[in-house]
Amino acid sequence: MNRIIIVEGPQGTGKTTLTNFLRDNISSSNLYRFSGQKEKGKEGLKYSIKMYKAFINYLKDIEDIPMDIILDRSFFSEEVYANLGYKDYSFTDIYNELLDQFVKLNYQMYYINLYLKNIDLYEERLKRIHHNYHEFSKDSSVKQQEEYLKLLKGLGDTKINTLNLAMDDFTYAYERVINFLNLNIPIRKKNN
Repeated sequence: MNRIIIVEGPQGTGKTTLTNFLRDNISSSNLYRFSGQKEKGKEGLKYSIKMYKAFINYLKDIEDIPMDIILDRSFFSEEVYANLGYKDYSFTDIYNELLDQFVKLNYQMYYINLYLKNIDLYEERLKRIHHNYHEFSKDSSVKQQEEYLKLLKGLGDTKINTLNLAMDDFTYAYERVINFLNLNIPIRKKNN
């Protein structure tokens, strides 16, 4: 059975770093990065629903192709951002519907929630990110971190295997991910 590996977490935790590591080290894998869409309000909600439903249908269509799927953000982030007020709509009903469809897919599912133990690291890491969608700040990442943790706890009753992963030290994080996913790859030291 193929895997879907979902990597979620606040800005500055290292999602891009980790998903690139996974893509580079898991043969026959595809990496998808969801960064949302620019519309707001009812139009934004309509487009988000259409995008995520289409993607779940796509995943269903390719279940028999021997490859793993790596997701850098997905509808999980949409729920977190809506709950924090970054979106001007509620997404919870749609999130629950998408989650129900998602867990029915014929994949082994792994959800990796990233966070930082040392929240001061957000300041350094966020300096590297340039984005115009909304403000990046340590405070905003800490609020996101709390919301992602709530979402992670809500996945406990699903078939999704979960890992809450501190990304303060990339080498340590890689070791945890390799064990979590039962990968046979060597660890390369990565500077934070």
